[in-house]
Amino acid sequence: MRFQLDEGQRALRAGVRELLERCFGREQLRTAVDAPGRIDRALWRALGTAGFFALRLPEADGGVGLGLPEAVLAFEEAGRALLPGPLVATHLAAGSVPGAAAGETVVTAVDGPLVEWLEAADVVLGDAGGALPLRSVDPLTPLHRVPGAVAGAPEDPVACLLGAAEQLGTAVRVCELAVQHARTREQFGRPIGAFQAVKHLCADLLVRNETARVAVYAAAVTADDADIAAARLLADEAAVRGARDCLQVHGGMGFTWEADVHLHLKRAWVRARRGGGSAVSEELLAARLAR
Repeated sequence: MRFQLDEGQRALRAGVRELLERCFGREQLRTAVDAPGRIDRALWRALGTAGFFALRLPEADGGVGLGLPEAVLAFEEAGRALLPGPLVATHLAAGSVPGAAAGETVVTAVDGPLVEWLEAADVVLGDAGGALPLRSVDPLTPLHRVPGAVAGAPEDPVACLLGAAEQLGTAVRVCELAVQHARTREQFGRPIGAFQAVKHLCADLLVRNETARVAVYAAAVTADDADIAAARLLADEAAVRGARDCLQVHGGMGFTWEADVHLHLKRAWVRARRGGGSAVSEELLAARLAR
């Protein structure tokens, strides 16, 4: 089975990246960090106009009419850009919640005991009654906890895969940041990338990225629950460990508030807790192997 992107898919990925660089570059990212908890409605409508939320909606219903592989490419770019907001929930609500496809309505969903972006959303799917604010490690992902809700329920497979695609995007970006810093930062008169320990960190980053990429792209083609669970585990590892290794390459500089590396790590941590965390995917894979 071939997983090379075709011309249309490469154009889609390039178009989404160009849109996000124009509408949510580093300046907009830092503005969002300084004003947490607020959805940029203009950005949300721009995403809707570009078809981000209606990507898998049939053309007869006003959508773009593409499939899950194309949605994965779009969400990978969103993860790479650290795009904030309940992107997965709004994407899944396109066609069922009025205004979601066009970016006019912000939709979030109860995810076990947690809800992201509860106060900023126009529509909440699930029972969020009595939800209490929870301090989030990620300044760009406000959280609420629903009392009495139980974690560990099976996550919607498509939501799980799109979350894995976001994690893949983060993994790709932190690899880029680590390599860029290793090439330009000098110690003892040489770029730090010339030292073996840094070379090994960057090589490990790339290996985890490519392994996760193959798994995520394959799961987008097969849409099999077990493939999606495996993709989620590999993407979570690539994002979290990749961001930590990127911090290691940057040294103390990576931990400063002015740097972006720690934002990628914090977002990866929060995403890794969605859908009950990795334990749900591990149990699904174990059950499949035990058949």
